[in-house]
Amino acid sequence: MELTLLGTGAPAGLPRPGCPCAACATASRADARAATALLVDGVLLLDLTPGAALAAARAGSSLHDVRQVLLSHPHEGPAPEVPAGLPAPVRVPDGRRLTLISGHRVRAVALDAPGTGYEVGGPDGERLLYLPPGAGPAGLPPGGSPAPYALVLMDVLGRPDALARLRAAGAVGPTTDVLAVHIDHDVPPGPELHRRLAAAGARTEPDGATVVVGDYRAVPDLPRRTLVLGGARSGKSAEAERRLAAFPDVLYVATGGARDGDREWAVRVAAHRERRPPSWRTAETCDLVPLLTAEDAPPMLVDCLALWLTDAMDRAGAWDDGRWRSGEAPRALAERTGALVAAFRAASRTVVAVSNEVGSGVVPATAAGRRFRDELGRLNAAVAAECEHVLLVTAGTALPLRG
Repeated sequence: MELTLLGTGAPAGLPRPGCPCAACATASRADARAATALLVDGVLLLDLTPGAALAAARAGSSLHDVRQVLLSHPHEGPAPEVPAGLPAPVRVPDGRRLTLISGHRVRAVALDAPGTGYEVGGPDGERLLYLPPGAGPAGLPPGGSPAPYALVLMDVLGRPDALARLRAAGAVGPTTDVLAVHIDHDVPPGPELHRRLAAAGARTEPDGATVVVGDYRAVPDLPRRTLVLGGARSGKSAEAERRLAAFPDVLYVATGGARDGDREWAVRVAAHRERRPPSWRTAETCDLVPLLTAEDAPPMLVDCLALWLTDAMDRAGAWDDGRWRSGEAPRALAERTGALVAAFRAASRTVVAVSNEVGSGVVPATAAGRRFRDELGRLNAAVAAECEHVLLVTAGTALPLRG
């Protein structure tokens, strides 16, 4: 199957008309996107959008041979204007199948949001899945898909959890080409857009591009180990969570533990929990070595190494100036941090770790505070050396340092 992307943007397009935001202001030329519409082998049009005929002409195609027009969006607003010569657009009821004279087979997929998704099989046997904006497939049990799709087109940025469910069901496999469409102004276009999609194992193409379903594409290389650094309220935890939001069965390891009677800390912990996908599991522990070295284990997020170091210094007695000067506490702490760094080196599971970047602000007033700052700086450097990807987050913006 050959797929022509007549548009890849959100329903209002990108830039949105009259929107003053920075993403819209910079969405020009190749970064400008019309509302998503897809032309399959010149005979099947998925979603009829304004200017579809002109978009096809710009892409070197034509709507002249289109025999079926299918709508996926929920019924909102006026009916689309149908160009002369096109068949009337229809919406296929959930579960209903169509067979076109061209040999294409279409099945309407039930969604967890308003609208209709479509599975399209080509005469060559390849299959693709197309989902409307803000939607994921309904009723996908783990391992419930007969075989991975060759191509999935969906709202990757808006519904990473739906991509995670497709992976858990086996509908998206290691060789599936995941193509982001319905792209809106929530993420700045250009390098930041491609960076976020790559972290989800997805990519995007500009309007007018043609994709051959089933052709080999280099799937974005997902780093096995990532360290996310940043200051207080920099957005480092949100960045780390976003990097794993499109993957199932993530283990979230909270190293902070519980603080009895600390209401403000409880509010912070609750806010973290609420923004995590409900399918994630949580473990509150500082015993990271066995988790890092577990084999055939799902992805893991560690938040954060600074709190892990606090616990390690507690156990080593490293806050006490006398024990530190005696050399007993440094030896005990070095043994614990060495074991952690070795576990990062040996990790076979996907790991994203969060830590605080230190040393850019006020010098701590106490010897113990300065000791913690120094040890955290050393720990960050040692863990970063074992990670394929290192990010520094500042003012909510992630700056790749490595990878």
